[in-house]
Amino acid sequence: MFEKLEKLQIVSLGLILALGLILAVKAGTNAMSHDSIAVTGSAFEVVKSDSARLEFDITAKQPNKQIAYNTVKEKLPVVMKYLEEKGITDIEVKGINGYYTYKYTPTGHITNEVAFYNLSQPVAIKSNDVQKIKEISVDIQNLLDKGIDLNVMQPEFFYSQLADLKIKLLQQATTDAKARAAAMLKATHNKPGKIQSVQMGVFQITPVDSTNVSDMGISDTTTIEKKVTAVANVNFRIK
Repeated sequence: MFEKLEKLQIVSLGLILALGLILAVKAGTNAMSHDSIAVTGSAFEVVKSDSARLEFDITAKQPNKQIAYNTVKEKLPVVMKYLEEKGITDIEVKGINGYYTYKYTPTGHITNEVAFYNLSQPVAIKSNDVQKIKEISVDIQNLLDKGIDLNVMQPEFFYSQLADLKIKLLQQATTDAKARAAAMLKATHNKPGKIQSVQMGVFQITPVDSTNVSDMGISDTTTIEKKVTAVANVNFRIK
């Protein structure tokens, strides 16, 4: 009986020691977290797009497919001449798209009778002269005066040095994080030490005057000038 009691006391003592060890480790971990500071830094730069793209469709609505096709075929050379006169050489003529529109009954039910055929000829142009693409996106509508129906998309503007800029901004965002950490710790007479961890946030590429942000990041292509913003979440050891 005494032997069993002794074993029970040993087991109990072991459990107490194990629990004490767990609490000690937890306390040490909590103390360690107090020796670091997490700060978010940011940096931005305004850039000007160095290339642009514009897409539009030459459209036709005719009684049947053949007439619609011939209509677009006749108008395409006029559009090509217009673009060449504007100094555009990078022109891509894509495959034709089309579909039927069917007649409806007086009660609003669709029939199998064809009302007309819709056909569109997509065209895409590119240029490093971003201002020229912007002007064409508006001016090309004047081809309506020549009987050419167009569906013009919004021009897209791009910055080719974005990859290098992102690296530069991440460095600046990390430096900004350290400056913020130093300002926060100044009152306690401490300083930020070595980086314990750093996590890159999403990039926000927005119009210059925009304040919009997104958890998934923003990649604006609607404006020539853009603001590229980088965020870095940095954890510093306190010294």
